[in-house]
Amino acid sequence: MYLVLASSARQVSASSGTEPEAYIQQTTADGTPSAPAVVVPAGGLPDAVRQLDAPHVRWVWDGTREHYLPLLRAGATVGRCHDLARCRAILAYSEFAPQSPYILGLQDTPPAQELPLPGQPEQSVLFEARRAGLPLEELVEELRRQLAAVEDSPQPARLRLLLAAESAGCLVAAEMEHAGVPWREDIHRQLLDRFLGPRPAGGGRPPELERLAIQLREDLDNPGFNPDSPQELLRALHRAGIEVKTTRSWELQEHRHPAIATLLQYKKLSRLHNANGWAWLDAWVRDGRFRPEYLVGGVVTGRWASRGGGALQIPRQVRAAVRPDPGWKLVVADAAQLEPRVLAALGRDPALAAAARGQDLYQGIADAGFGGDRAQAKVAMLGAMYGATTGESGRLMPRLARAYPQAVAVVERAARAGEAGQVVSSYLGRTCPPPSERWAAAQRSTTAQEQRRADAAARSRGRFTRNFVVQSTAAEWALCWLAEIRRRLRARAAAGTAIGELVFFLHDEVMLHVRAEHAETACRLVEESAAAATQLMFGPLPLEFAVSVAVVDSYADAK
Repeated sequence: MYLVLASSARQVSASSGTEPEAYIQQTTADGTPSAPAVVVPAGGLPDAVRQLDAPHVRWVWDGTREHYLPLLRAGATVGRCHDLARCRAILAYSEFAPQSPYILGLQDTPPAQELPLPGQPEQSVLFEARRAGLPLEELVEELRRQLAAVEDSPQPARLRLLLAAESAGCLVAAEMEHAGVPWREDIHRQLLDRFLGPRPAGGGRPPELERLAIQLREDLDNPGFNPDSPQELLRALHRAGIEVKTTRSWELQEHRHPAIATLLQYKKLSRLHNANGWAWLDAWVRDGRFRPEYLVGGVVTGRWASRGGGALQIPRQVRAAVRPDPGWKLVVADAAQLEPRVLAALGRDPALAAAARGQDLYQGIADAGFGGDRAQAKVAMLGAMYGATTGESGRLMPRLARAYPQAVAVVERAARAGEAGQVVSSYLGRTCPPPSERWAAAQRSTTAQEQRRADAAARSRGRFTRNFVVQSTAAEWALCWLAEIRRRLRARAAAGTAIGELVFFLHDEVMLHVRAEHAETACRLVEESAAAATQLMFGPLPLEFAVSVAVVDSYADAK
């Protein structure tokens, strides 16, 4: 049963200044209204949700964060939801969605977004256009159309699972924002004092950065330049005979000038000061919790992003500030070598599955075909997934293809499709954006110089699509893992044993804040959830998705 919610957050009048009523419509499994809409009095929505939520109920709304966070703050939670906005974004371009008038209409009005740079999906964050509050009738009609699209899909089971997993991820994201990551402000300030020195008055450069800046000016024999200015820094390096095109660390490390070590240390501490310094602490940590806003599906591959706070880039220097409450523990788990294991599942490759069984996958590959050289095996596998097919990766690729032909064929097909301007999809049906008109026009070029650029652009898109099928499917597995962890935590709480809660998620890593006496139970729950996610997505599969779990008193001790 679906319960479609048009809450006060969507129905409020800009001029009224008062909280209006909320509206709930019950529907059948196909989205057809099955009872008169219920009008919930002002302020009564949390109680109504508590009374109506049940295992057979799935709440429907147009944006989980906007609707669910107010409920969480009022102490009301829900078991399941269908997020119309996130499902809309997936259905608009999924190859598994039928080309119905509804789907074609979505394609005519795409959400505002930053399209991906080929080969750099991790840099492309999508921001859905915020729509004005929709009346209940429109929400019910859109639910019906979305459910019909799933039923008419050539892969209804997979697409249904994708929409359910994405919506479950939205619930987890809102709950983690509400709960927050446990954060010790006093320890964070001690760490900043240790690395940067005392906090400067007036927001100036911290003492340690100032010391390094002075040293850097001496090393480069350039007393007036500002190391925080990329242009001035690049000119100063060139004047000192350090011929670099950028100031990226990997390029600087290729030079042996005495200023390089000072500059690398300056850059490292500058990142800490700018990204997680005193200003960040003042802005983002309240009452012992860091509460970022997560963007579910914020990257085109389905990976999450965050808005403000840098939640997905907590540097090692400040992880010691992430501490559990007294009497609690942190359970930190990550899915080891997730993407190559996903590739084995996509290719149904028994040899690669055997290499991953019960051990380090890269070592298993090395023992089977690379003379035990783990480093070579890893280079070859990463080259296959990311398109690094020149140099050492290119030399090793034929050996990998001979050993694991079914797995390598998956990424090779995806690469050829991308080079040809086609789209590719994840296992459950998330489809990459089509190439731009500019890209397509370039492929029709006629001059030799233009054709070389077009060929380079085609290869670049091929590298993007090669990785898309793997990374997006890995993101789906992670969503199923998250949803299963959440489901099991809720089931135990409903049975009278509240173990703890999810508080952090990063691609293939989760963090739970649990009562100390339940830490071992939480570890088993996380491991069992990984096995359940594999079964849910891929069915019976002789492949282990290994999960490493640590119980710690500090995030810094997790790895």
